[in-house]
Amino acid sequence: MKKSIIIILIIAAVCIAYGAYGLSKSDSDSDSSIESSESPTGPFDVESSMKKDSGKDSKRNSPKNTGNKTSANGEKWLTVKIPDNLPSVLKDYEGFTLSFNPETHCPNWVGWELLGEETQGSQTRNNQFWQDTEVPGCPTTKDYSRSNYDRGHMCPAADQKWSAQAMTDCFSLTNMCPQKHELNAGAWNTLENKSRNWARRDSAILIISGPIFESKNVKTIGEMGVAVPDAFFKVIAAPFADQPRGIAFVYPNSNAPGNMEQYALTIDEVEELTGYDFFSSMPKNLQNKIESTASYKLWNHR
Repeated sequence: MKKSIIIILIIAAVCIAYGAYGLSKSDSDSDSSIESSESPTGPFDVESSMKKDSGKDSKRNSPKNTGNKTSANGEKWLTVKIPDNLPSVLKDYEGFTLSFNPETHCPNWVGWELLGEETQGSQTRNNQFWQDTEVPGCPTTKDYSRSNYDRGHMCPAADQKWSAQAMTDCFSLTNMCPQKHELNAGAWNTLENKSRNWARRDSAILIISGPIFESKNVKTIGEMGVAVPDAFFKVIAAPFADQPRGIAFVYPNSNAPGNMEQYALTIDEVEELTGYDFFSSMPKNLQNKIESTASYKLWNHR
């Protein structure tokens, strides 16, 4: 029943006329006219686990301002259980981890821990989209060319300003999905900005985002046949807050008028919709608390 309600919500939102959403585009990951590179700046290894490379920037291993918690505590909870029949190549980048689907040529999910201090980094957006040739099925920028879709970041560039390598990594096309510009520069961008505000307030949050495919006949773009999602999810958890909490959002791949609250769901509801088990390595009592309720009012307080 919940899944039907969510799908109806998505379809209804898609059918709404393209009204003005009144959102700022200044920090958008829109990229329709940006020239790109097809070559990575260095070698990467396809990972078969969630293990972090110990040679990464030491900032990721330093204590953060959350009592005696460290960044490693949050990152180890980013594990996601997905259906056994879903193709998946796990890849661990500098600032995020993802499960890439070589059949849809999109990530199944992308997860990262965002520290409040990381939102104030000095690295500028480099706009160099590139094909990770070590990940099977990774598309090229030509697949997106003249497609009428943006290369929509699942992990946004503005969350990776803390490291030059992290900024480079987030422009890998393994981190992209075909996304309508109206969403990419509108409601999705607003949600990204909100998430950074929440990270600054709570010191650290966990984020997992990805595409949702509901259509029987999935539209594709480019010579490789990159699948176009019907919608996108983003689940957010603040496990280190005084009141641990979670919230999720599902947006149709189109203009999404209205306010954020109307797209808010519990993480449990998104699990039902996707078949995924988010934060599966988190202690069960904490996981249940975070995933079963979603108070937008609580999240939106200052």
